[in-house]
Amino acid sequence: MSSPQKFSENDKMSDLINENHSLLLVISRFGLSLGFGNHTVKEVCESNNIDCKTFLVVVNFLSEANFEVDHNADDISVVSIIQYLKNAHAYFLDFKLPIIRKKLIDAVKSQGENIPYESIFLKFFDEYVMEVTKHMEYENKVVFPYALKLVNGKRDSRYSISVFQGRHNEIDSKLIELKNILIKYYPAKGNNYFLTEVLFDILSCEIDLASHNQVEDYLFVPTVEALEHQSKTK
Repeated sequence: MSSPQKFSENDKMSDLINENHSLLLVISRFGLSLGFGNHTVKEVCESNNIDCKTFLVVVNFLSEANFEVDHNADDISVVSIIQYLKNAHAYFLDFKLPIIRKKLIDAVKSQGENIPYESIFLKFFDEYVMEVTKHMEYENKVVFPYALKLVNGKRDSRYSISVFQGRHNEIDSKLIELKNILIKYYPAKGNNYFLTEVLFDILSCEIDLASHNQVEDYLFVPTVEALEHQSKTK
């Protein structure tokens, strides 16, 4: 390997996962399936039509504990990173959050009938999902199409990426609140296996969403800003 948590195109794709298990999610969001054999990062990316530079920028960025940015805007393909972000949105909205909701219901039901705070638990979670959905749909329908137009040399003068930055608020406050409510007020009886399971998923989702936001703020936004600057100088 090139260095701890610093990967290159010549590293074996399987070694990335062995060194950092969280990169499994990153790899899947680039549309890559498992079964890499001994192929390198470059070989796997090329065979799947994935921009290798963009892949490595994201992987190395998320592998750094302090989210260090060590790349040029030219290293990132806007098309590739948008596809990565859209796949992440689909993962959260269509897969991860519905699973957490089901586990939350199971945890409540495991304690019997008429559990105090039952409606509060689900209310907080559903409100949180609504916020996340609104946030991600805005990106899918407004921000990403705007960026793709810039790639094609067209700029919408009615919009800029700074608008996105201004409204890119944290979307994890309700999830943190739900987590704290469960920890403090969940009326557990007997073992806490169901509660532990749903809390673990909530904590994992919280970390995953934070990393997702970091990719948008530190990789996607600066790349789009560079495109905006180029369009002004033409």
